[in-house]
Amino acid sequence: MMTSAPVSPAQRGSAREPALGFVLVEAARLYRARIDRAFEQAGLGLTAGEARTLAYVNAHPGLRQGALAEKMNVEPMTLVGFLDRLEAAGVVAREADPTDRRAKIVALTPASAPYLEGIADTAAATRREATCGLSADEQEILRGLLLRLRDNLAREHRARDEK
Repeated sequence: MMTSAPVSPAQRGSAREPALGFVLVEAARLYRARIDRAFEQAGLGLTAGEARTLAYVNAHPGLRQGALAEKMNVEPMTLVGFLDRLEAAGVVAREADPTDRRAKIVALTPASAPYLEGIADTAAATRREATCGLSADEQEILRGLLLRLRDNLAREHRARDEK
């Protein structure tokens, strides 16, 4: 019979509280499910990934598809699926990059305006629900910590892909 080495509370979380990784994954899963429902209820006809793509194109105009995928921390093929559906809906257009005809720049169309408004309203309502009971300062601290976690993980992911 094999016995395993003891695991410290720091490695597994306390007896009462789950470890950070479990909490982070569970919170992300629940938030994703909630925002998916919110977008469905809002009648936008968008998935959370499509809505996120529109929001990123709006915040970072003129990016090539590859740069947009990197900025969003998604695989290029994942982004292509979102863009295919958004382009079919007439809310984005892929235009040839004037400096490299092989590359495509993603641009919003005028039809995107009501979608962007709906996305902003729906996301804000969901965010208020998720952060209920947190002060503005706590929300900003949480946001900063999550950005650092994301950046750490993205850096490791890019380093692995470069090998």
